[in-house]
Amino acid sequence: MSDDTRHTTYRDAGVDTAEGARAVSLIRDAVRSTYRPEVIGDIGGFGGLFRAAALKEMRDPVLVSGTDGVGTKLKLAQLLDRHDTVGIDLVAMCVNDILTCGAEPLFFLDYLAIGALDASLTTRIVSGIAEGCRQAGCALVGGEMAEHPGVMAPGDYDLAGFCVGVVDRPSMIDGSEVVPGDVILGIASSGVHSNGYSLIRAVLVEGHEAQLALPRVDFGGATLAEVLLEPTRIYVRPVRALLEEVPVKAMAHITGGGITENLGRTLPETCDALVVRGAWRVPRVFETIGMAAGIDEDEMYRTFNMGIGFAVVCDPAHASAAAAQLRASGERVYEIGEVVEGTGTVRYR
Repeated sequence: MSDDTRHTTYRDAGVDTAEGARAVSLIRDAVRSTYRPEVIGDIGGFGGLFRAAALKEMRDPVLVSGTDGVGTKLKLAQLLDRHDTVGIDLVAMCVNDILTCGAEPLFFLDYLAIGALDASLTTRIVSGIAEGCRQAGCALVGGEMAEHPGVMAPGDYDLAGFCVGVVDRPSMIDGSEVVPGDVILGIASSGVHSNGYSLIRAVLVEGHEAQLALPRVDFGGATLAEVLLEPTRIYVRPVRALLEEVPVKAMAHITGGGITENLGRTLPETCDALVVRGAWRVPRVFETIGMAAGIDEDEMYRTFNMGIGFAVVCDPAHASAAAAQLRASGERVYEIGEVVEGTGTVRYR
């Protein structure tokens, strides 16, 4: 081999394994803070270990899994260099989904794809994931940080997550018992959550970057950036507390597709949900989005949560107790409609 032969290392190709090791070291405490007693081992293994002995106490344990991402809300976080809350969004999108059947989230794994690994940046992102796991009561047992030089720009990244939970089959909630006359309770969202950001970026962000950090009277002094980056609310603890006290027939996580599509997923084919649009105050941010986009109310309700992040369907005899229990847990709750005879769709009044 001649002396002028060029040597190319993995780092020269764009992958810095030393920075990856530094990132793992920095996130160690945040990850450990999420551990439950069932977690075996520590961060850095080839697989996350979780004892399942407690499942033996259930009559018919059913594992429930969910996977999701944060979507293009990440582009806004990257534009504003604010990365500490998108991890909460990631956990919320997964745990709120599996909660709808009554499942308790047990453990969570994340996948971070990034153009060039930056230990400080990844620590902020993973710290947010750990915070989401603490809010949901599930353990962050593993994950992956993958550098994609040449595929993604150095400052660009994407997030995905995977959650596993469990529910005892006799207690599983599937909507099959829903009948006309049942009451629909809506639990307030914390804002836009993590859906519709491709539209939001098109009408409120691109070309309006200088206005994002300005305090606004219509948002009570908050900036548009703060309102749009407010993390998705995690409903696990209050809803699971509710299930311990009050019978519930169906639940819906209001995500992409808005109230119209997601509430409809909980219904039998012989029932409709009749939602009263004036039953709760729609947050101002949705009016701002609708006006900027020039779209009608029906389209807004098919796209965004409109201030309702989670819905619970129960017998009218239990509605007051259910609302009281949720409010005692710190949630804002509204009676937003009722179940009527129909074909499995959502109607508005």
